[in-house]
Amino acid sequence: MKKIGVSLLTAVLGGAVAVGGYKLFEDKQFGNMTLEEQQKVYYANNPGNEIMSSTGNPDFTQAAAAVSPGVVHIKVTMTARGSQRGGGGSPFDMFEEFFGMPQQRRQAQPRQAQASGSGVILTPDGYIVTNNHVVENADKIEVQLTDKRTFEAKVIGRDPNTDLALLKVSATNLPMVRMGDSDNVQIGEWVLAVGYPLSLQSTVTAGIVSAKGRQIGILGDSQQQQPRGYGYGDEDQQIINTAIESFIQTDAVINKGNSGGALVNARGELIGINSAIASPTGVYAGYGFAIPINLAKKVLDDFKEFGSVKRGFIGVTFTEISEALRKDKGIDDINGLYVQNVVKGGAAESAGIKGGDIITKIEGRTIYSSSDLQERVARLRPGDKVKITYKRDGKEKDVTLTLKAEEDSKGKAGDEGSSASATEIFNKLGASFIPATDARKKDLGVSSGVVVTQVHRGGVFEYFGVEKGLVITEVNGKPVNNVDDVESALSATKRNIVRIKGVPQRGSTVELNVPIEY
Repeated sequence: MKKIGVSLLTAVLGGAVAVGGYKLFEDKQFGNMTLEEQQKVYYANNPGNEIMSSTGNPDFTQAAAAVSPGVVHIKVTMTARGSQRGGGGSPFDMFEEFFGMPQQRRQAQPRQAQASGSGVILTPDGYIVTNNHVVENADKIEVQLTDKRTFEAKVIGRDPNTDLALLKVSATNLPMVRMGDSDNVQIGEWVLAVGYPLSLQSTVTAGIVSAKGRQIGILGDSQQQQPRGYGYGDEDQQIINTAIESFIQTDAVINKGNSGGALVNARGELIGINSAIASPTGVYAGYGFAIPINLAKKVLDDFKEFGSVKRGFIGVTFTEISEALRKDKGIDDINGLYVQNVVKGGAAESAGIKGGDIITKIEGRTIYSSSDLQERVARLRPGDKVKITYKRDGKEKDVTLTLKAEEDSKGKAGDEGSSASATEIFNKLGASFIPATDARKKDLGVSSGVVVTQVHRGGVFEYFGVEKGLVITEVNGKPVNNVDDVESALSATKRNIVRIKGVPQRGSTVELNVPIEY
């Protein structure tokens, strides 16, 4: 008996050590996981949070109860600028007061404007997805939960081309919404839209999926001016159209304020991020549009890992096959994309694709419209491989392409002040950061640093010409190694001035005193 007891005790202790060791490993690795991997760990450890499938007559009570706490109200404060003389302001206007410039040229007190939208909590430690258009001009972002808790949010990354943004709040054990698989969504399937429309509190509406892969021409001006294409343009490799539209269309009621909220299936799984409505009046008129979660997963993980979106390109311009094109080119095919041009040195040219070819499939899936290709490629990064089927002279051929990186483009950012919180100043700087690698710091001869990965349009960093790739070593005299260090250091901002020290290359140092205007 005694031996059995000892053996049993040993087994129990051994199991406890193993579980404890796994938990320690899990905690260390959790932050390096993708958002979807973090969710899998969470739900594996919290099986009681599973949502049962709705059967028989539609009953969405379980799904609504499970999802609503994880959908948040986002309140945005923006600065409407203008001067007493009708001119626009700049971060330098404050110097007029410091150095006795003429009174009549001083900028009028900025006016505060407010807007709101919705967001979806993806992890218990506070990563939140919303629309880019909800937060792109934000000076201050507040997130309110259904239990009335309020947090200030910082922007981890924004992407106008998919209308997605990733926010982060400092909190733990938050309610969250489980991500589903938008590829499995069926036309006619019941769905719920959850958000904060028309300044109402948490609201749930129901409908069905009306269509998939919808393009409605709201993202990017290039669609109005250029033939639809995905990849590089002409010889100078300018991007013809980087806007990616492949919306899930639904007749669940969506209104202003629903933007950034959840579209979930009857099991309460997140299948889309509500983004737009089709309306002649500005309010619900029958159809709403959501970004597929499978596209969002990749973009959001890019924000989390790199601070910006890493896109791979096929290197073609193309046109959807229409009746007029069929007659003009003598094409028999009804579906597919007619290749207008290929970029020299691009992935398509390397694989043998030429102008006049017809791209018919991607990864074995028939292409009916440009969104079928765009959305699939948008889930991949430079260096990823993708199988393309194209037709030439009536014969189909399969090729495997290695996607190329997009040209470096100068992004832009937001601006901000100093009677505000550190998070608010962080957002006004208008930049995304990732920790500098040990190898990069060693190469530059520094012991701390974050890399500027994106500079958002309209921000202070853009105004001062801060470029992507700069390694910032100190903010307000404090070493920084991650975004939380940057935010913490900003709390020491004095007299509306942020002091930044950076290293563009070994042996050189950049020091900036950046005025943050309110």
